[in-house]
Amino acid sequence: MWTLAWWWMLFALPAPWLVRRLLAPRPLDNDAALTVPAASQFADLAGGAGVSPRRQWRHGLMWMIWVAALLGAARPQFVGEPVALPVSGRDLLLAVDLSGSMEEQDFQLQGQWVDRLTATKSVAEDFIANRVGDRLGLILFGRNAYLQTPLTFDRTTIQTLLDESVIGLAGKETAIGDAIGLGIRTLDDAGVEEGRRVLVILTDGANTAGSVDPLKAAELAAQRGVVVYTIGIGADALTVRSLFGLRQINPSADLDEQTLSSIAELTGGRYFRARDTEELAEIYDLLDELEPAETDEEGFRPVRELFHWPLGLAVAIAALAAALSAVAAHPLVWRGRSRTGAGHG
Repeated sequence: MWTLAWWWMLFALPAPWLVRRLLAPRPLDNDAALTVPAASQFADLAGGAGVSPRRQWRHGLMWMIWVAALLGAARPQFVGEPVALPVSGRDLLLAVDLSGSMEEQDFQLQGQWVDRLTATKSVAEDFIANRVGDRLGLILFGRNAYLQTPLTFDRTTIQTLLDESVIGLAGKETAIGDAIGLGIRTLDDAGVEEGRRVLVILTDGANTAGSVDPLKAAELAAQRGVVVYTIGIGADALTVRSLFGLRQINPSADLDEQTLSSIAELTGGRYFRARDTEELAEIYDLLDELEPAETDEEGFRPVRELFHWPLGLAVAIAALAAALSAVAAHPLVWRGRSRTGAGHG
């Protein structure tokens, strides 16, 4: 629909008429000299009855300019149809382990054995895509923890930066406590007091580096209202070849499930165990149920400003009025130019 944002500007419409009626006319300058000896010039100055046609069209143009300028000042707008935006008020950080143990190829993806990080990237794609209405952030940690992406609604960027991450980028060891501490600081810096704040930690080992104890960090997270979900990944059994034939090993022997479970319990979250890609996908689906993405919808109407159209019209009319005034003020000059042009023809 069409609307005027500052409709009250139209109250100024009768201002020129009021000025003309209330203020005394400006006296003519007695010292002025006649510049053009044309009788038609005296018509505008005469005080006789009636108004000359020239003054009529001049007044008409001036009124058109005034009306167009006021319409521009009133800010005409075209307001479009309502557009609904899902908003949850939830800030969710995804912390992914890039330590050396993530190189273990104990996950199958489309019939091929892949390392743990590759499986994580593949399964996390749908999880990230479904977080409509959430602000997402990405933390990558190994020996050190780094904020790869601050909280944003741009899910495509989150997925792209996760896909570009490589094992060992943050060091070969695992600093779970530092990752939790960085997550708390990131959520605090976001400046959002209301809403649910969630940190999802995905790791395959134990805390072997960093300056912050994981349980102390979890206690701080609980005080700050941060819910931490922990996911331990890695198969329980894997058949490998050796000099003595085939044998089974436990590639997840270093996984500290007790600490990960305690972290989740202290913050009101849950600990999950992912032994293959199917379990990992089920965990992400369960997280979607525990932390639903869309809760409310806030709508907005797209607004397109149109003030430039009446302002452009006012400028065009003013230019036309100036051109006509120039022709009327120097009729002999324009007639002379016309005759000169005709003579050359």
